[in-house]
Amino acid sequence: MKNFIYLICISILGTSCASTRNSSAVRHPRKVNSSSDPAFLDNIIIRSSGPARPEIHKPVEMKGNSEVPGTAFSPRIENCSALQFKYAIIMEDEVEHITNERLISFLEEWYGIPYKYGGGTRMGIDCSAFSSVMMGSVYDLNVPRTCREQYQIGKKIKKSQLSQGDLVFFNTTGRVSHVGVFLGNNKFVHASTSNGVMISDMEEAYFKRRYIGAARIR
Repeated sequence: MKNFIYLICISILGTSCASTRNSSAVRHPRKVNSSSDPAFLDNIIIRSSGPARPEIHKPVEMKGNSEVPGTAFSPRIENCSALQFKYAIIMEDEVEHITNERLISFLEEWYGIPYKYGGGTRMGIDCSAFSSVMMGSVYDLNVPRTCREQYQIGKKIKKSQLSQGDLVFFNTTGRVSHVGVFLGNNKFVHASTSNGVMISDMEEAYFKRRYIGAARIR
């Protein structure tokens, strides 16, 4: 009797295990995506967009004032030279506005040259000789030697119309007696009796009181 009951139990256990194995072995059909895109997780599909293409940035060139000789393409700020930064600081202007390479080179060559009345070289130079040399070197213009001659030949313009390369005149002795070249941002370069060739601001009290006009040569 015990053997009979033991055989029945063995039979029941065998059937149960077989059912369990069959159940665990069932392969549920995977839902096939109609597209060729692979599906890695439920409801998440990664789509292929083809081979990656490197992003190419074409250099952007911005032209400066084409009417001013020596004006080069305006470089991006990361490519600006040390001289551009130097004169941007001196002129209190944006470095991107300092685009005339010929002008920058001339200023660097002459900045600090001492004043000498009647002089016209790098050993010493006066204001009208300096403006004459600068207009010829930077702007390819022949300008007379004296302040009064320079004032007479140029086209008179208002202060609000000033642009780079215009001549600005001052009365320091009761008549037209001092001249400089306008650079922009209210700044002009000139040969001063005290500091030689330098850049000054037209809004400084001394120059503002003595300013008498401007002339455009080009």
